[in-house]
Amino acid sequence: MEYNGDEKLQAIDEYVRGKLSEKRYNHSIAVMNRAIELAKIYGANERDCMYAGLIHDVAKEVPNSQYLLLAEELGVALDEIEKNNLLLVHSKIGAYIAKTQFHLSDEICDAIRTHTTGCANMTLLQKIIYIGDYTSEDRDYEAAKEAYKIVLNDLDDAIVYALKTTFKKLLDSDILIHPDAIDAYNSLMIEKKKNKCK
Repeated sequence: MEYNGDEKLQAIDEYVRGKLSEKRYNHSIAVMNRAIELAKIYGANERDCMYAGLIHDVAKEVPNSQYLLLAEELGVALDEIEKNNLLLVHSKIGAYIAKTQFHLSDEICDAIRTHTTGCANMTLLQKIIYIGDYTSEDRDYEAAKEAYKIVLNDLDDAIVYALKTTFKKLLDSDILIHPDAIDAYNSLMIEKKKNKCK
């Protein structure tokens, strides 16, 4: 990976590489690349997208048995849904690492924190990291490919599609849905209805 004199990018890359398996590290690179691609399309800050995409999954491979203890040790507050769906916890711990280890901006840390669920009134960076993760090149399922086709033309439509698909998968598997994901969907749908009325 080329750093082009960006010492922070190099430090993040070395840290992430040391924390993740080769497969998960390659996924992080794929998300970073997708985020940069979408930044060019939608006018986002490419460097912010690069940092957030690269580090978003830094805590993904913490063993499930350690997530709750680690969150408590770091002072990372978890709600009841997160305590009962540990797949969500890595996002908050990742945001904590981004802030404390690399002093990344609140906007970048928010994008890392919400990359799994989304949230109400997402910023452009949050949207790009959420859908960049969902559509990264290493994702080989049909929903990811379809979402990628959509995102090249409409960022919000792609996120709505991804959320709908995720809701169905979670409901079919009896997995808890985080309120932030529902808020993300409702917020986007309200915005779409407003835009139709203009």
